[in-house]
Amino acid sequence: MADKKTSTLWRINIISFICFSLLGLTGLINWLLLPKGYEAKASFLVSLRHFLVEFHQWTAVISMLTIAVHILLHLSYVKSNLKRHKILK
Repeated sequence: MADKKTSTLWRINIISFICFSLLGLTGLINWLLLPKGYEAKASFLVSLRHFLVEFHQWTAVISMLTIAVHILLHLSYVKSNLKRHKILK
């Protein structure tokens, strides 16, 4: 049981890291490199911006799901610490 949970946590951590890296990369590319508004004359750059925004949003959804799974896998640890600090009775 512990080995299966450990491997699941490892996979969730890797997925979270990949999502975090992709979110940072797509956010920085959209913010710093691609032209905004009327500056974007070429249709390729506009299409790239729209694709990256959509990709960024879906990566954020996947990231939130992996964080929720990560918290659920650590729920017993969180509960025990809350009980120990007398926050949860």
